[in-house]
Amino acid sequence: MRNGIDADALVIGAGPAGASTAILLKMAGWRVVLIEKSTYPRQKVCGECLSAASLALLDQLGVGTAVRDRAGPELHQVGWMSGDSTLITKLPPCTDGPYRYGRALGRDQLDAILVNRAIELGVNLIQPGKVRSVKGELGDFECEITLSAQDSAQPGRLQESVMRRVPIVVDAHGSWESEPDDGSRRTSRMPRRGSDLFGFKASFVDASMPQGLLPVLSFRGGYGGLVMAEGRRLTLAGCIRRDTLAGWRGHLPGMSAGAVFEQCLRASCRGVRETLAGALRSEPWLSVGPLRPQIRLRKPGRLFPVGNAAGETHPLIGEGMSMALQSAFLLAGCLIEQPARAIDASRALEIHRAYRFAWRHAFALRLRLAAIFAHVAMRPVLSLPVTRLLANCPQLLTAAAHLAGKARKPVDQSRLFEGIL
Repeated sequence: MRNGIDADALVIGAGPAGASTAILLKMAGWRVVLIEKSTYPRQKVCGECLSAASLALLDQLGVGTAVRDRAGPELHQVGWMSGDSTLITKLPPCTDGPYRYGRALGRDQLDAILVNRAIELGVNLIQPGKVRSVKGELGDFECEITLSAQDSAQPGRLQESVMRRVPIVVDAHGSWESEPDDGSRRTSRMPRRGSDLFGFKASFVDASMPQGLLPVLSFRGGYGGLVMAEGRRLTLAGCIRRDTLAGWRGHLPGMSAGAVFEQCLRASCRGVRETLAGALRSEPWLSVGPLRPQIRLRKPGRLFPVGNAAGETHPLIGEGMSMALQSAFLLAGCLIEQPARAIDASRALEIHRAYRFAWRHAFALRLRLAAIFAHVAMRPVLSLPVTRLLANCPQLLTAAAHLAGKARKPVDQSRLFEGIL
């Protein structure tokens, strides 16, 4: 190893994409530092669906059994709830791989399982910690990390800064979070727009919904989904436009944004009202945003983005977790073809190009389809005729789920694990 280098790679963010990348690099013999600013366990605004392909990838990471032991029932039906209509049909099975249907598991549990696996393998976890800056060039980055520790004598947290020198930095931070400072002084601030999407999520107990059903919710200015996760805990999650949320808040003064989102869904979808009749919310509403689904992996940079940092799809299709896991496999597969110390600027450019090509091949169509589905769901002028069409031909909903990736096979890992396992 080069003098002064503390590790082969530093991964920013220990969500599914970051933790999985750290695990895969460690399995290939790399020395890895994993940074996470949040304290686990914690819930997060995110769909909890794990596709059949995701379950296969979790097996490869060594956590498949732990996930399946805790996850909810197999998801074998898809629904469409819009206005007074509730339509249900079959989800397409995955016919290429060990699992036919996906399942759901809370992010608090999934993230903890993956991080514990990383620790078990010897990944150096810094949690809670935040990467304040990444300076230098590929092959010799200097990363400033702020460590936080609870002070038992005084409220708040004590902070200490440490430096880590690494040749490779993987960016796995959330799409709505700020990037670490790279010394360029550029700003990533985006203008406020009425079309900005805000995400909400809450869990309920004693809800009445058939086992194995995955309904999509369509309403003016937003969309959402329901899923039964572990222990018959029902998760309600969705997105709403900034201007739509503002309009509802004007009619419901004094209510929190999450409570307003719930009332909007109850008023807009009879299926939601029936599902939540008699149900109790088990935790406060979580919110995040604005979300701007798009491809962010557009040109080579100094850092290697993965998960939402590389690109984000509309949550409507429930493929966020699958894309996070698969992108980790794609990036790790490109990186571990050579030792970290052999990756110079020229080789890094080649890796970026190969990874970007593989990423777009795997996800670009899915992003475009998700955007089309989302705009249909949010616009009554489109969703009403679609609802009538689906009522006459429910097989179209199955076909849409297939196009969205629900029956997609796992990424090819043959090259990734060649010479590792």
